[in-house]
Amino acid sequence: MPPKKGKEVFDAVLIAGPTASGKSAAALALAEHLNGAVINADSMQVYAEAPVLTAQPNADAKDRAPHLLYGHVPARELYSVGRYGEDARAALAKAKTMGKLPIFVGGTGMYFTALEEGLAAIPPIPAEVRTAARALLADIGVGELHARLAARDAQTAAALRPSDPQRVLRAWEVLEATGRPLIAWQRSPAAPILAGMTLARFVLDPPRPHLRAAIAARFEALVDAGGLDEAQALEWLDPTLPAAKLLGLRPLQALARGELSREQALTEAITATRQFAKRQMTWFRGRMSHYRWFDPMKSNIIAIFDEIKA
Repeated sequence: MPPKKGKEVFDAVLIAGPTASGKSAAALALAEHLNGAVINADSMQVYAEAPVLTAQPNADAKDRAPHLLYGHVPARELYSVGRYGEDARAALAKAKTMGKLPIFVGGTGMYFTALEEGLAAIPPIPAEVRTAARALLADIGVGELHARLAARDAQTAAALRPSDPQRVLRAWEVLEATGRPLIAWQRSPAAPILAGMTLARFVLDPPRPHLRAAIAARFEALVDAGGLDEAQALEWLDPTLPAAKLLGLRPLQALARGELSREQALTEAITATRQFAKRQMTWFRGRMSHYRWFDPMKSNIIAIFDEIKA
């Protein structure tokens, strides 16, 4: 069983942070220290075809501690937050069966919302509705689909970027299938996955210059470590699928086709990744102020955890 030191006994640990902040390493170190199991809370690290592009834990990390919900979903699947909630409940149960402390780690804010606050239990979308919605999107484009959504569901449409095909399509599908706006479903959340548990919560907050440099270094390394091959193998990917949002996917595919130079592709991918990290930090600041924030360049998560337990 997980060690019980000091006055505070935690049922689970949550570790959030922007991409390339070192959160996976922090989770692994804590898992070894606490006899824990690392559970993924990152929407891109679920995909089986992109272990390098998404910086999934390597074989050495998996040998050192159990890792759950990494690379278990085919990229062709419409993986959702709802599906993640189901998988997270199963992973939580598995960690407990193994006698391991569950350590959830990732950078997807909505996954942490599902864990702590619960999310709407939206019914599955029938195949015929999904097929018709995709055909409509292909016919009229995302801008016009967003306009039609706005005419029927102004509140949901107002919360979505008109250029985001994945989210606009999702809102349209939900409206078509259930007759109820997506935003109405979201306001009626299901029970939190970690309801009633005592939680230790952390956000890694590295200095901006360090994070920018880490993002660039990691992306440059992953290109030659198999990332370019993974991107090329995913040329078939439908742009409306969630996996199409893999960071750097499009620039690397353009590099593989000879449409961009290596320098151009890296510049585009690194810039997009830095912008994504900025959006992640905005989310964390707005929704995770109750977490314990720390600079991983100055502080050790093990020391901080032991201190709060004392």
